[in-house]
Amino acid sequence: MNIEITTKLTSQNTLIIPVVENDALQTNLAIIAEMAGVDSADLSADFKAKASESSSFYASGKTFKKVILIGLGKEPKSRKVIETFRSFFYKNKKKLSGNVAIDFSSANTSALAEYIANGIFLAPYEIGFLQTEEKKDVDFFSGENSVTFVSETNIDAAVEKGKATAETQRNMLQLVDSPANYKTPQQMAKYVVDSGNVNGFKTTIYDAVQCEEIGLHALLAVGRGSVDNPPVFIVMEYDGTGEANAKTFGLVGKGVTFDTGGVSLKPGDNMNYMKSDMGGAAAVIGAVELLAKLKAPVKVIGIVPATENCIDSLAIKPGDVINSYAGKTIEVINTDAEGRLILADGVHYMKKHFNPDIMIDLATLTGSAIRALGFGTAALMSNNDSLVEKLYKAAEQTNEKVWRMPLWDEDYKDMMKSDVADIMNLSVAPVAGAITAAKFIEFFTDEHPNWAHLDIAGVAFGGSEYGKMKSATAYGVRLLTEFILKEA
Repeated sequence: MNIEITTKLTSQNTLIIPVVENDALQTNLAIIAEMAGVDSADLSADFKAKASESSSFYASGKTFKKVILIGLGKEPKSRKVIETFRSFFYKNKKKLSGNVAIDFSSANTSALAEYIANGIFLAPYEIGFLQTEEKKDVDFFSGENSVTFVSETNIDAAVEKGKATAETQRNMLQLVDSPANYKTPQQMAKYVVDSGNVNGFKTTIYDAVQCEEIGLHALLAVGRGSVDNPPVFIVMEYDGTGEANAKTFGLVGKGVTFDTGGVSLKPGDNMNYMKSDMGGAAAVIGAVELLAKLKAPVKVIGIVPATENCIDSLAIKPGDVINSYAGKTIEVINTDAEGRLILADGVHYMKKHFNPDIMIDLATLTGSAIRALGFGTAALMSNNDSLVEKLYKAAEQTNEKVWRMPLWDEDYKDMMKSDVADIMNLSVAPVAGAITAAKFIEFFTDEHPNWAHLDIAGVAFGGSEYGKMKSATAYGVRLLTEFILKEA
């Protein structure tokens, strides 16, 4: 599919006009009606510009044949605009053909060009990418078709950013949606290496033997039960600053490519969804990939401890005491609290070897976060109020929501104390699960003063119009990218 950006409308098959429901709506509709040669009163009666509303009609004696109006609602948020255009192009990809123009001029919506482009280029993604049935119909994205973005203001950079973001999001959607036998730790490491070669960031992969040599004991403990697919430790480094003392951002993502719960076995119902337990890793990989693709002037380190959590005679057992990269011992109360174990090694490695100015870890970590916040918001915990405010601003911009939970030592620290080791991996009290998980990770940050933890269990994987079952959302890619771009 070809892309063109121009300042004036030329001959098009289909003209799509995004419209905001604001005080200028009637004026904008009158301009559109005159341009299309239709009655303004009829257009105003038929179309109210509500969010995701669409209305189509044929132009009278114009070079373009068909006009489609797409409503964006009163206050179009970035993620809603993205989803509106993704949904429209996904549903209509077998109907659209030829040259489709997106006209920002008629309704003054050029400021939304990035998000509209993002939505359009997300639309080709199919959850059923492993289906073998041959497609019988050529759709808009596979045929010789084109999209023309029309704006009197310069939107080149915005459209390119939207397209690049969508391409990386599609990669992350496929990575998370892939079944565990298609994304073993080794296969995920290969994806990172290939992406680094293409997009220009450095990658270092430590296999299980090397992990043993450098002392990533908690990661190796979780992976003991996976004999065929042992753990790997993935390090990504991107520096677009060229400055030795540039502000460094450290991102750590939980990369459990499948989670059975280990000996503390999960219920069988919906265990197939545990292929998504590397949603935090996908957010980190996606952010590093996108920043490198955009050639952003930032310095970012991404770390992904990757493993399966399986059952085998070698698997760790409840009550075992294991070591960690920090040299701290951990009493394993529950083997299904494995994500925090591998993050313990990840965050301590990050602090020791890179000591970033800001360190953020992300994980599909606890059901407690879902019970507290549902499926629309990630749980945010941090020891730094300023960092929280900055993440809130990035979340507001991207509409990938976060909500802060407390981390007070006086209320939660003692809940992780162990009688036999330095710390337990799970509180024995059946409360504050998301918070105590964050307290566990905090224990291994070596008192980093600018650290945040995001529990994305409820937002990384969920229901959508694109499939019968739950699927990936690519949550975190835009949030991390915009946060880093703003802070750098």
